[in-house]
Amino acid sequence: MREWIERNFKGDLYIWFIVLAFSIMSVLVVYSATGTLAYQQQGGNTEYYLFKHSLLMGISVFVMWMAHRVDYRYYAKLSQLGLWLSVPLLILVFFVGRSVNSATRVIFVFGQSFQPSDLAKLALIASIAAILAKRQQKIEDVKGTLIPVLIWCGLICGLIALANFSTAALLFVTCMLLMFIGRVPVKYLFRLVLVGILAGAIAMAVGQRGGTVVNRVKRFMDSKDIPYQAEQSFIAVSTGGLVGKGIGHSEQRNMLPNAYNDFIYAIIVEEYGMVGGIVVIILYLFLLYRSMLIVSNSDRPFGGLLAAGLSFSLVLQAFAHMAVSVGLAPVTGQPLPLLSMGGTSLLFTGMAIGIIISVSRTDLKGRSL
Repeated sequence: MREWIERNFKGDLYIWFIVLAFSIMSVLVVYSATGTLAYQQQGGNTEYYLFKHSLLMGISVFVMWMAHRVDYRYYAKLSQLGLWLSVPLLILVFFVGRSVNSATRVIFVFGQSFQPSDLAKLALIASIAAILAKRQQKIEDVKGTLIPVLIWCGLICGLIALANFSTAALLFVTCMLLMFIGRVPVKYLFRLVLVGILAGAIAMAVGQRGGTVVNRVKRFMDSKDIPYQAEQSFIAVSTGGLVGKGIGHSEQRNMLPNAYNDFIYAIIVEEYGMVGGIVVIILYLFLLYRSMLIVSNSDRPFGGLLAAGLSFSLVLQAFAHMAVSVGLAPVTGQPLPLLSMGGTSLLFTGMAIGIIISVSRTDLKGRSL
């Protein structure tokens, strides 16, 4: 058994175990959170979303497995293609996309929903990592290094912000961290901040979410005006206690909108208690720790920057989701990576983790983490 595992699952085995733990928990929590929804919408078939999510989770793990077997250096070239595809797709989804939570974020391809922002996030992080790695000896070259990064970062984040401001903001922060790790001088990072402010202002002015962003921030600052979703999330978290109500015994799943996606952490705490909530946090921190070990031990700049950027993106999104659930941030609508129910987000999360493992498999052969 051990030989089979070592032969088929290369790279950092700890990350594989983290993914396994998240996958099991995800299936259990999504089944609990969607039971009533499935009964109402699927003619009493309470297992409908269980089977659907399990299938998507299985496909996500398969995508992860496929991605980890590819030499990560190929992703540098693929990322450029991904960027050029992302721009028209993001424009297309803004004008003719299907509405999700009052914003057009998805398009349908062969009858299946597709969220272009997930492709754009992965492509932008990989592209910036490739640019910085290639220009390490000329990192202060404004024309060859800084301008391409500023253009792509401002364009992609601005287009995403038209319909999904929180995703764009998290991606922008990830790019800032990636540039900092890539030894870009701080004075140039301030220029990126200016580009981000300009892109964000334009997106809020002409996009769909400007008013929503302002209202959510105002309601977050006003302790007397708590949004309905946040209120139900607080109830779920506060009634979970130390060890929770037990698997499948959530009460707020019937009251909390998008309990299976945007607020799944609240359901986790309600059913598994503070212990379960802390375990989830520890697993994400452990994922970040293992990724940083891969970064520090990588033999090539691109491998280290790529693993850092992707791990930062996943963990930042996770903590943003959890912060919303416990009232530390305004409502954002961010899914919890590897735990929330989803289609495109699950697949691209699997691909991102597969690429991180590919770095450890390719760069660290014969070396122990």
